[in-house]
Amino acid sequence: MNDLHLTDNSLDPNGYFTKPIGKILFIPTASDISLFDQNGYDLTDLEKHYYRSNQTSMQSHRYRTAAKSNWMTQAENKISGAVLNHAMLLQRNGYQGEALKQMEYWAKTLPLVYKVAKIRPKWGFDFSMDYVDSNGNTFEVLHYEYDLFDYQQVQDKLDKYQPQFLNCDWDDAAKSILAHKDKWFHLDFFPQSKWKCDYFGIDSENFGHVIWS
Repeated sequence: MNDLHLTDNSLDPNGYFTKPIGKILFIPTASDISLFDQNGYDLTDLEKHYYRSNQTSMQSHRYRTAAKSNWMTQAENKISGAVLNHAMLLQRNGYQGEALKQMEYWAKTLPLVYKVAKIRPKWGFDFSMDYVDSNGNTFEVLHYEYDLFDYQQVQDKLDKYQPQFLNCDWDDAAKSILAHKDKWFHLDFFPQSKWKCDYFGIDSENFGHVIWS
């Protein structure tokens, strides 16, 4: 069966922040740019200030913070069969206008600020369906990540696969994949991902692009 629910959340086509940080006495330090995520969506402390100034929501993302929202949800009390791990929409903004000018001013004395100033806008989605049962079978039915620096290309891919993910009988699909375990279980991450994408008739994943311009 399919017990997924589509949320009202969506990606924002505007990929740039223009409002500067409004704190009068704020001056960034190296710690505000530490643990920079070059190919994902984890935000530095400096970025968080700009997201707040530009009134953009953030959520915890593992041990960090990202601009993400639920794409699809499933009842939290489901504990066996096809269990949704996550289905997220993700975005990381670049900087223009007064926001960029502010960072370029700080970068004169703290060049690390360029790490944030040089970010390209990036959009993506991440769908992860797991399977567990009382016999101890545990595996990913499908983990599909897709992101690019072009909003429309990501939105087109989202529109393409959203109906398929919403209409798939994930419990049946999981049992079928389990029956073919000998074909994929021994494979490493990327070959296993390709096998499952081929099984579902979808394009290969596309993610991990370095975010700097």
